[in-house]
Amino acid sequence: MELLIPLAIVVLVITVGVAIHNGIISRMNAVARAWADVVVQERQKNNIIPNLEKVVEQYRQHEASLFEKITELRSSLKQLNTDNVDLKTLADTQAKTTMLLNGLYAVAENYPDLKASQVFNNLMAEITEQQENIGAAIRIFNQNVEAFNNGIEVFPNSMINSWFNKKRKLQTFSDSVAQGGFEYTPDIH
Repeated sequence: MELLIPLAIVVLVITVGVAIHNGIISRMNAVARAWADVVVQERQKNNIIPNLEKVVEQYRQHEASLFEKITELRSSLKQLNTDNVDLKTLADTQAKTTMLLNGLYAVAENYPDLKASQVFNNLMAEITEQQENIGAAIRIFNQNVEAFNNGIEVFPNSMINSWFNKKRKLQTFSDSVAQGGFEYTPDIH
């Protein structure tokens, strides 16, 4: 019986030590996963945005060519004069009108809502959403870093870490450009 109490204390200390050790490892893994999520969000943004830019450029070029055709048609129409019958100019105007109408029909079939401003607005909305996703992933990462740092610095975790894990405190993500906008910097070290 007298031997049972010290043995129970040893088992309890070992159990607590193992739980603390595993907690440190779990928090380190959470930090690694959170950072991977940040990278995935950034990569997704970097994959989406160039594709969106290409689509917007195609819309812009297509719309620009339509505007050029409309301008050419207006110029041809101005050359038509009721006092002077010019069949060549009329034929040229008719050809330009047919080309423009064919282009408009193709646009209506393929891009019924072709509006460059809307496409640009959609691009900006997508970029904003991607940036918000990255910001959220960074906040989650920083929360995991805080939990990990607390897990290795508070007692008795700090003892277990110094004896077994030997993990070092991690730095949270920070943006020097954003920090430059503040006059105040907390003195926390």
